Amino acid sequence: MLAAIEIGPVTVWPGESAGKYPDGNQVIVRGTDAIAVFDTPLVSQRLPADSGIDQADLVVLGHVHEDHMAGLERLSHVPVHVHQADLDAARSWPGLAAHYGYPQPVLDELHQKIRREFRYTPRPDAVGYGNNASWDLGGARIRAIHMPGHTAGHSVLLVEPHGIAFIGDIDLSSFGPYYGDATSSLTAFRSTLAEIAHIPARCWITSHHKGVIGDRAEFLQLLAAFTARLDAREARLEALLREGPRTLDQLTRSRIVYRPEASELWIESAERRSIEQHLTEWIRQGRGVQHDDLFALA
Repeated sequence: MLAAIEIGPVTVWPGESAGKYPDGNQVIVRGTDAIAVFDTPLVSQRLPADSGIDQADLVVLGHVHEDHMAGLERLSHVPVHVHQADLDAARSWPGLAAHYGYPQPVLDELHQKIRREFRYTPRPDAVGYGNNASWDLGGARIRAIHMPGHTAGHSVLLVEPHGIAFIGDIDLSSFGPYYGDATSSLTAFRSTLAEIAHIPARCWITSHHKGVIGDRAEFLQLLAAFTARLDAREARLEALLREGPRTLDQLTRSRIVYRPEASELWIESAERRSIEQHLTEWIRQGRGVQHDDLFALA
């Protein structure tokens, strides 16, 4: 396990391979009155007892996905707070299944996979929060800033007055934004990417890949490259449609988001949902048209 990174009242425990999925980076915030944990990736299962995780007074989830709930079993006695738009997904498997929105055979297999590999534990007692909800830990306050797109409830958790922002799965990776679930939104993600640079932060922490970024110029450069992945996907989609009209199934098989060799359970469903959102935007903008089940450039 890599050494913890200390930033004021915040401790970051890097996950395996810099928190690359299926792991993530664990954030623990210590106030004078309380300790808060942000999300619970796989690394949370391996943390020593004196890391602060076993002394946590509350868990605040920036959003709900299986890799962010992997340590909730360890914290079964601790209150869990989640944005109200992701609340059903935290409370039960049917809620999480609807959150994903994948075909039933995929969901059935995924349910077994996340129980086996992530110790998936629903939290029917989870409490919903709204935009600008806050928690005073004593000398440090957490403020939730709703930044949807990745999920409907995805939120940035800002530690004030220290200016430390946990930006979750706006992970600044070379893969780019993920918006492949039923509750994901490409349109909302675009707004989030435009707004996040204006959060009053001096340090940014991602759930995966980049970890801790302490330089604003570097953050903005990474954010620009992350955002540019949307343009690259649209260029790929446009090139496919220039060859002629395509059905959504044909476009899904051609892939604009994932590499052809990628084969996780959800990839075909997520690819389809992502492409569908790009096409919907294009039709609304007059850039694309649909005739029966065929899509074409306008």
